[in-house]
Amino acid sequence: WDLEFTEIRPLDVDLDEELTARGEHFLNLHKCILKYAGLQQSNIWAYLGENNVPVKSLVAALSFFVLTGKNKKAKVEQRLNSLHAASLYLLLLGMPGSIANKVFHEILFDTCLDLSSHCWPENSGKKRKKDGSKSSKADGKRSRPQRKDLTDEGEEEEEEIHLSGSDLMKIRDALFLLLQSLLKLLQTLSLKDRPQSLSNCTRVFTHNLLYFEPVIGEIEFAPLKCVPEMAFYGLQLLCSPKHGDPKESLRRVFHQLLYVILMMSKGNRKKPTLLVVNQAILSTRDQTISFVSYLVEELKELAVPFLHILLQHICVQMVEKSEFRSHGAQAVSMLTSEMTNTDYSRFIRWLLNFSRHPKMACRLFAVDVAVALLGEPERKPEECQDPGLAPFLQHKLLIQSLLFSGQMDESPTVQGHALSSLAKCLEIPSMNVTQAIHNLFNESKSGVCTQISKANLALLFRRVKDSRTSVRKSALQALMGLLKHDVIPASSENLFVLSERCRDPAVSVRKKTLQCMGELLTANPLNIAVQKAWLHGVVPVVLDSENTVQDRALEALEQMLLHPITSYSSRSHQDTFQRLAWDLLVLLCQDCKNLCNYLGKAFSIWSKQNKFTPSFITNLISHTEAEHASGAWLLLSKVGSFSARPSLEKIVDAWDRMISSREINVTVCCHILCVIGNIAAHLNEDTKERMIDDLMSRLKRFDMSLEVISAAVDTLFQLGRDEDIKQTQVCRRCDKNMIFFFFFYSCFLVGKRTVLLVESVLTTNTDKLKVVYCQVITISLDCKCQTISRMFSHCVANHGLLMLFPGKLCLQHEELVQKYLPVFARELEVGTEMAVRNNVVIVMCDLCVRYTAIVDHYVPNISACLRDSEAVIREQALIMLTNLLQEEFVKWKGSLFFRFMVALVDPEPAIASLCKYCLLHLLLKKNPDMFSQHFIECIFHLNCYDKHKSYKFPQSER
Repeated sequence: WDLEFTEIRPLDVDLDEELTARGEHFLNLHKCILKYAGLQQSNIWAYLGENNVPVKSLVAALSFFVLTGKNKKAKVEQRLNSLHAASLYLLLLGMPGSIANKVFHEILFDTCLDLSSHCWPENSGKKRKKDGSKSSKADGKRSRPQRKDLTDEGEEEEEEIHLSGSDLMKIRDALFLLLQSLLKLLQTLSLKDRPQSLSNCTRVFTHNLLYFEPVIGEIEFAPLKCVPEMAFYGLQLLCSPKHGDPKESLRRVFHQLLYVILMMSKGNRKKPTLLVVNQAILSTRDQTISFVSYLVEELKELAVPFLHILLQHICVQMVEKSEFRSHGAQAVSMLTSEMTNTDYSRFIRWLLNFSRHPKMACRLFAVDVAVALLGEPERKPEECQDPGLAPFLQHKLLIQSLLFSGQMDESPTVQGHALSSLAKCLEIPSMNVTQAIHNLFNESKSGVCTQISKANLALLFRRVKDSRTSVRKSALQALMGLLKHDVIPASSENLFVLSERCRDPAVSVRKKTLQCMGELLTANPLNIAVQKAWLHGVVPVVLDSENTVQDRALEALEQMLLHPITSYSSRSHQDTFQRLAWDLLVLLCQDCKNLCNYLGKAFSIWSKQNKFTPSFITNLISHTEAEHASGAWLLLSKVGSFSARPSLEKIVDAWDRMISSREINVTVCCHILCVIGNIAAHLNEDTKERMIDDLMSRLKRFDMSLEVISAAVDTLFQLGRDEDIKQTQVCRRCDKNMIFFFFFYSCFLVGKRTVLLVESVLTTNTDKLKVVYCQVITISLDCKCQTISRMFSHCVANHGLLMLFPGKLCLQHEELVQKYLPVFARELEVGTEMAVRNNVVIVMCDLCVRYTAIVDHYVPNISACLRDSEAVIREQALIMLTNLLQEEFVKWKGSLFFRFMVALVDPEPAIASLCKYCLLHLLLKKNPDMFSQHFIECIFHLNCYDKHKSYKFPQSER
C-alpha cells in the first residue's frame, strides 16, 4: 500500500512457496467467495474479520501476484496466478462494503485491466503494430525516435518466452474468468466518480479485447461465448446511467470505437497508425458497426447526436488509401441506415458541404460515401418531417452535386475518381439512380433540359481528351458506361470519341480503351455501329509500338474473330458470339475493307502460336457457301499462307463458279484469288493450266477493277512461278498489249509479287521494252490517246495519276531524269490541274533523294509551290520539303528560307500552324542558328529591297 502498487515487494519465502505450490488456491477461493456472495444476509468483510484476515494484507498479497504477471519473462504459472488474483480482486470489489473497507485502489484496478495485454503473448499484435507503422512510414508520418522505440520493442519481444498451445488455452480461460468478474463488478460498482478508470476500462475493451479472438457467427450478448462479445457487453454497461452521464459515456465509447471502424491503432501515440487489413480486422470492424447500430436502436434519440459526430469523424479522419476509403464508405452507409429520414437528410446536407473540403482526401471520400449511399434504397421525401430537408433524400442530388460535379474539381485525382464512380453507379440495380443519370445527359419531355444535357456531354468529352492520364482513363470508363446502358445514343460521333483513344499517347489509356471497347461490344453484340467502332479502334492497334498494348489487341481479336468459329450448321446464327464474329468479318469485307491491311501482322503472330489447326481450316471452309461467305473467304485468304494443306475441292468449285459468273463480287473475288495463290503449290498441273488460261482471258478483256487486277496478277505469279524466270507461264504467254498492261498497272499496284512479275515479263521481252517506254511516256505527257483512254477509262480518272508513272520510271533509269525534269518543272508553273501539280511535287521530292545533285537546281521550283493557289499543294510541298531538310538532301539556300517565312502567314490557319511546328520543333533542332543566319536577308527580301550590293534576290509573283 505504501508503494501505491507500482513496485513489487517480495513476499516471505515460505508464504510464496506455499501459495505457488498449489495453483488451485485462487480458483478455490474464487468459488468460495461466489458461493458466499449468493447467500442472503452474508457479509464477507465481517467473515474475514472474524477469521483475523486483514483486508489490506489480502489486497497486498493479491497485488503481488497481479504485478508479477506483468513481466515479459513471467512463466505460465505466474501469468495464470496473476489473472486469477486479478479476478479475485475484482470479485471482492463487487461485494457490498468494498468501498467502506477501502478495497478499491485506482492503480491496482487499472493494472488488473491491463493484464489482458501483459499476460497474453503479443506476437501477432506486435507484428500488426509494426506493419501498421510501415504503412505510416510510407506516408512519411513517422520520425526516427519512433523507429528506435520499435527496435526496443522488437528486442523485448525476442526475450519473451515461448508458450505452447495448451498454455495459451489455460491463459485464455483465466482471462475469460477475469472478464466475468469485471462484468459483475460493472453491474454493481459505479465508476462515475473515477473518470480515469472509466477511460482505461473503455480503452481495454476496444483496443485489447475486441481483437483477442474471432467471433463465430453474429455477435450476441446472451450467453457470452467469447472475449469480444464480453468486451461489447462491457462497453454497453459503461453507457448505463450507473457510470455517469450517458451522453458523456456514449461520447467516450464512440470515440474509442471510431478507430476500430477506421481500422487504425491509436495506442499512446498522438497520431493513429493504420492496421494491416485482413479478415480478422474486417470482421472486428463489422461487429463494431453492428454494436453501434445496436446501441442507437436501444438508446434511440439519446445516441443519434453522437452517431452524427461519429459519422463526421469517420469522414474527416479517413486516409487517402483506396482500400480504407472503400471500407469506410461501407461503414457510413451501414450506420446511416439506422437514422430517421430527418436525421439522414441532415447528414446528407453536411456531406455536400464536406465535399468542398480543402483536403483532397476528404473530397475523395465524399465521392465514395455518395456511391455507397446510392446503393441503398431511396427514401421517400414525403416521409421527412422537415419539408426543407426533403430534397436531400433524393438520389439525384448525390449524383448531380457530388459525382458529376466532382469532375470539375481542381484535383485531377478527384476528377478521375468522380468519373469512375459515375460509371459504377450505372451498374447499381436501382431505377432511381439510372433515371437520375439519364436526366443528366438526356432532354426532358418538355425539351427544357436540352442545352444542359448537351453541355454535360460536351464536358465529359473534354475530360476524355484531358491532359492528365488518370482523368482520361476515368472519363473513358464513364463514357463506356453511358453507351453501354443506353444513357446516350451509340451514334458514330459518340463512338468515335471512345475509339480514337486507342491511339492515345499514354499506354495505360490505350489499354483502358481496349478494355472499354471490349465491354461495350460484349454488352451490345448486335449493334452495327458498335461493331464498326470496335474494329476501327482495335484492329490498327496490332501495329502498336508498345508490345503489351499490341498483345491486348491480338487477344481481343482472337477472342472475337477466331474462338467463336465452329463448323457450319443451320443453328449457328443462334449463338450470339458466333453471329458477332461473322458480322465483324463481313464488315471487314465491306465497310471496313481498309482495316484488312492491319490483319497481316496478327495472322503472322497467330501462325507462330499454332492457332490455325486443320480442324479450324475445315470449319472455315464449311462456311464458304453461307450468307457470310465473304467473311469466311477473308479468313481463308489470311490463314491459307500460314496453315497446312486445306481441302481443295470446295475451293476449286468456288473458283469455277466465280469464273463462270458474269456478276463478280469484287471483295469475295479478291479473297478467292488470294486463296488460290496460297494453295497453288498443292494444285496439279492441269488445274494450274486451266486457271492461268481463265485469268489471262479475263485480263485481256480489260473489264476488271483495279483490286481484282491486282489480286489476279498476284495469283498468276503464284500459279506460273518457276525457278527459271523465263519459263514462267505468264512470260511465255504475253503479247505486246499485255506487256504494256502489266507495266502500266505495276505503277499503281506496287505489290512485291506484281513488281517481280512485271520484271520477269519485261526481261523476257526486251525487244518490246522500248516500244512500251515510248507508249508510257506519250500517255503521261499527252493524255489524248484515244485507245489508251478507252482502255483505262474505268480506272484512271485524270491526268494526275499518269504523272506518277514517268516518275517511277525515272527512279529506275537515270538517263530519263535529265530528259524529263524540265518537263516536271514546267508542269509546276503552267499546269492547271491540281492533281498533276500535287503529284509532280511528290515525284520531284522523291527524285531529290535518289539524284540529289541533279534535282538541286529545281528546288526553287518546288519551294514556289508554297505559294500555290491550292491549299493541298501548299501543305504537300511544306511536308515534303521539311522531310528533305531534316535528312539534309536540301540545304537552306536561295529563296527557300523566305518561302517558309511567307508560309507562316498562310491564309489557311492549319498550314500556318504546321509551318510553325516544322520550323520550331523539327528544323530548329537540326540547325539552331538558322533564324539568326537569315534574319538580315529576310528584312531585305520581305520588303522587296533590291538595291543592296550583296542582298539581291530575284522575285516573282509566286
